[in-house]
Amino acid sequence: MAVVQRLELRQGQCLVMTPQLQQAIKLLQLSNLELADYIEAELEQNPLLERVEGGEEALDQTPSVTESPAAPDGQDEPAENAATRDSLDFASSEDLPSGDDAPLDSEPDFDDNSPSDDWGLMGPAAGASRTSGSFDAEDMGLEQRLSETVSLRDHLSDQMHLDVEDPVDRVIGAYFLDSLNESGYVTADPEEVAVTLGCEVERTAGVLAKLQAFDPSGICARDLRECLQLQLADRDRLDPCMATLLDNLDLVARRDHARLKKLCQVDDEDFNEMLAELRALDPKPALRFGGQPAEPVIPDIIMRQQPGGGWFIELNSESLPRVLVNASYYSRIAGQCRRKADREYVTEQFNAANWLVKSLHQRATTILKVATEIVRLQDGFFRHGVSHLRPLTLRNVAEVIEMHESTVSRVTSNKFMSTPRGTFELKYFFTASIAGVAGGEHSAEAVRYRIRTLIDGEQPAAVLSDDTLVDMLRAEGIDIARRTVAKYRESMRIPSSVQRRREKALAP
Repeated sequence: MAVVQRLELRQGQCLVMTPQLQQAIKLLQLSNLELADYIEAELEQNPLLERVEGGEEALDQTPSVTESPAAPDGQDEPAENAATRDSLDFASSEDLPSGDDAPLDSEPDFDDNSPSDDWGLMGPAAGASRTSGSFDAEDMGLEQRLSETVSLRDHLSDQMHLDVEDPVDRVIGAYFLDSLNESGYVTADPEEVAVTLGCEVERTAGVLAKLQAFDPSGICARDLRECLQLQLADRDRLDPCMATLLDNLDLVARRDHARLKKLCQVDDEDFNEMLAELRALDPKPALRFGGQPAEPVIPDIIMRQQPGGGWFIELNSESLPRVLVNASYYSRIAGQCRRKADREYVTEQFNAANWLVKSLHQRATTILKVATEIVRLQDGFFRHGVSHLRPLTLRNVAEVIEMHESTVSRVTSNKFMSTPRGTFELKYFFTASIAGVAGGEHSAEAVRYRIRTLIDGEQPAAVLSDDTLVDMLRAEGIDIARRTVAKYRESMRIPSSVQRRREKALAP
């Protein structure tokens, strides 16, 4: 067979990930804290970027939309609502800058100083500072309080320096403190410590006993049983019955109360008191010294109800980036560059700054666009609660705003919206659907809420089994399987009907 060479010309299409497109995608999926760090890094390395300080003249420039009341299901949308909805399509080709006709050095038409009815002012912090019953004339600020948080290691070390005088014992104690895990349990064995440090086992055990008497109660225990035992002993409640209960924590976990009462030789009243005391203990005493304080959630979108019944949606001015391109500085230094390398550097930084501002504008517009569509689709939730949450997928939103599902996924990740019902991550509003008995769909989150409501309202004499819950939900028009009910119940950490019946039978 002869080998024949031939030349063919094929035409195809492919997506080219330019650096600018990669940057836009990266900015879209960043949270507001991550975006702030990214902007700070860009400000340090790009001399043509400058921070914008908010002014009174730009208070009304933050992107925002007003959503009219949604039309009931099965009805046509009123003309005025339709017009409003058309006006909400602000991210069309004439608003979103395109790569062909939009100038790179154009500045965003929004600002970070939009009035929000003092949304961020809460409690006494909104007014003048007041003095309390302290010796200082002024209250300690929140930042100062957080910065003065004492770590667990420092707290225990201070106590050890007061109660342990021998230098060798202090070394042993420091070794044990270094072995504490995140729950406050000692992971080092006294025998191993004795071998490592070259001392007697009795001495290491004695030092460990001193550490176990420190505050917080239960610290430096070797397991859960010992941790609870130390706390009960500190409260003078470690009697033989309670010791037996601690020896059978596996039965407590299984809620085998009948066997536990037989082992402890107590009646129902005493057993209930023992369980209440056990539940009041702290199984992880180190967590009260949790290290870094919890960071508050800063919403990216703020939503408020209008007097007419609609919704006003705007980007949070506190989370918006505040940068722009210093065009005047670029014009001044561009004419002074003599070398080719300098001109290329200045031009490169100028284009990078323009692309960053453009990408930030597109990010803000896309977030507001997705949030507006979520509010429109989940109007029942915001007005009536979780029970009216509708099933929603990324495709439902992507088709309306004419974007790809991956773009909607990036927008909803680590983005939060402040609503009259609380602050929610945007992903919260996307739930799976459960078929209805007579057609239609129900949100999985709404079904979970309904299951919890039914279980919370059950009577001790009529504990609802999973089969009973299935029948009750189907009577309400929700077609659900028993295994699905069990899965939702377990995900909410609700015990089975057998365990709940035991607990309710022992309850006073």
